[in-house]
Amino acid sequence: MTDPAYQRLGLPVTASPFAVLRAAVRALHPDTRAVRGFRAARKRFYRQMLCAHAARQAAGDRLTG
Repeated sequence: MTDPAYQRLGLPVTASPFAVLRAAVRALHPDTRAVRGFRAARKRFYRQMLCAHAARQAAGDRLTG
């Protein structure tokens, strides 16, 4: 099952990890990005988006051959 936050990024399977990070950063509200106390949560969110993308790519690779 794919993370709903990852699905809202609307990225193709072929997107690079850097593109995933850019989309994840843009998905967060600017006020959320500005709060220093949320830094650990933001990093966790970015890691989750990268892991979800890697899992989607791996599943796509298995399905195609």
